[in-house]
Amino acid sequence: MTMKLKSTAALLGLLFAGFAHASPAFVNGLNIAGSTQDMSGDTGLGSRVGFFSDIYYDPNRNEWWGVSDRGPGGGVLAYETRVQRFTLDVNMNTGAISNFQVAESIKFKNGGVAMNGLAPSPASTLGNAFDPEGFAINPLNGRFLVSDEYGPSLYEFDRSGNQIRAFATPANITPRDGTTGTPNYAGDTGNTAGKRTNRGFEGLAVSPDGQYTFAMLQSAMLDEGGGSGVYDRIVKFDNATGTAVAQYAYKMEGSSQGRGTSALVAINDHQFMVIERNNRGVGVDSDLTSPNKKVFTIDLAGATDVTNIDLDATGVVFTAVSKNTTPFIDLASNTLSALGNKSPEKWEGLTIGPRLNDGSFLLLAGTDNDYSVSQNGSGTQFDIYYNPTTSARMSCDLGTLSNCFAISSAGATTTTAVTDTSGYALIPGVLHAYKASATDLAGYTTPVPEPETYAMLLAGLGLIGFMTRRRKQQEA
Repeated sequence: MTMKLKSTAALLGLLFAGFAHASPAFVNGLNIAGSTQDMSGDTGLGSRVGFFSDIYYDPNRNEWWGVSDRGPGGGVLAYETRVQRFTLDVNMNTGAISNFQVAESIKFKNGGVAMNGLAPSPASTLGNAFDPEGFAINPLNGRFLVSDEYGPSLYEFDRSGNQIRAFATPANITPRDGTTGTPNYAGDTGNTAGKRTNRGFEGLAVSPDGQYTFAMLQSAMLDEGGGSGVYDRIVKFDNATGTAVAQYAYKMEGSSQGRGTSALVAINDHQFMVIERNNRGVGVDSDLTSPNKKVFTIDLAGATDVTNIDLDATGVVFTAVSKNTTPFIDLASNTLSALGNKSPEKWEGLTIGPRLNDGSFLLLAGTDNDYSVSQNGSGTQFDIYYNPTTSARMSCDLGTLSNCFAISSAGATTTTAVTDTSGYALIPGVLHAYKASATDLAGYTTPVPEPETYAMLLAGLGLIGFMTRRRKQQEA
């Protein structure tokens, strides 16, 4: 059975191979109210949807998933982390999307205890602190694979959100004092090596055969340039053993304006799509100018395993993953009037959706709106509102339109009071639909069905065959 599934996957790859690089076409987009509630039944901010730190389409079940991150408190408020299953209406001719609805909210648990968005305390112990940023489903068993920024960590969960295991984080990317080895998972203080705070595993993808999971750091590690570094790492994990088997270097366009990567999508077992973006655009405390949000295609074939290589060492020689420098999609070039024709700051979700009637595919991109909540240096939270007509933002007391103060275009809260709050709303979540032809997705391989799904398919086909034979016999 496994050999047959792999052969089918390889055949699909051959069918799509050899096409020239093209670009998907923007179809339409949705602005989803920032006040949208999930299905958890929690109160207050606890049920506000944080939208799409990542999105994933499961073709074996025709299901959409969107993972929310550590919550609206930036790590200082208790928040039981979760993933949202949502539904969309898709026009199978045009690829247009509509009618976003949250269908199910599943909380992540470890030994029956909720995994919480609170920062690790003590900082040297990860515990159940969790900041989920990447999400995928292993097609072999239907289990959830979720990446985390704090560790950075990779976890496997059953479909009820119960943690089954933690993958082994490579020692070289653990945030730590490079001399003593003492980790600080909650911030950069004392760390000289490993991932930077809030720059852990962002992108996550699983190979179509379910054998490997790929987790991508958001940007360069502390000991490889930090905020000035241009190389970040993609770690390849063996799903059978839960251990890393290789690391690859991805070169960003630069390092300014908080640039980093925020999504990784498998085209096949060696080619991927990556979202690379700066921190400009409509966000809770971002600079509104010069948004740069691009999807690039990359190939790991021929890249050096850099597990034991210092990427910014003098004279170091390695081959980074190959990258098509022409953007596959320019996310910032397509805007919605409902957002004032401005690009959102945090494009973080990307997935390949269902195949449309003409043989093309729907691509879905989504944003993280940070729950439309910001916090000051004292850890006090505020709702952030946006006026799409004027592109103005304001900060108000949580759950009210009182004590509102203007936010500058650079993202700083001012002392200017806002008395006229008409036209303002919480920053929305955004979804964009793109239509990608077989040429656009040359080499795309669909995830193999998990064994029970495949067995059900064969059983269904067998039943159809039996009924057909029986009907013919009756007619005879």
